[in-house]
Amino acid sequence: MARPPRRQRGLSGMLVIAALVLFGGMAVYGVSMVTSVHTGFAQEVAVARATQAAQAGLDWARYRVLVPVAPVCTASQTVTLPSTLALYRVTVTCSATAFTDAGAPVNIYQLTATACNIPGPAGWPNAAGGTDYVEKQLSAWVQR
Repeated sequence: MARPPRRQRGLSGMLVIAALVLFGGMAVYGVSMVTSVHTGFAQEVAVARATQAAQAGLDWARYRVLVPVAPVCTASQTVTLPSTLALYRVTVTCSATAFTDAGAPVNIYQLTATACNIPGPAGWPNAAGGTDYVEKQLSAWVQR
């Protein structure tokens, strides 16, 4: 004699729902990891560019102090850079101090370059900051 079919109890449906919840959670975690890595990489690139912009500002100031016959030392000046560094504004400051060394006049120039990517209400740099804000400051002493 044949057995009557058994009533289904829904175990396979519960397994499918559990698998979908598990895979959905894994997908959300994967997307958040990719977003986190991308944000970190973008921030590292922004810091590297800000460093290069500040270095370019220092190089520009060194040139103005060392190359011309009469050195140019402006108290504060904004430098605009080309290409991928155009988003970064560089403020260069220069102060000169005169000394006499063995009867010869010597000038010491303190150069500071501050590069940042988001302007503040009073210009550059931005004191308020923000999540995308990047600022780098480099200094150097030059003797002439």
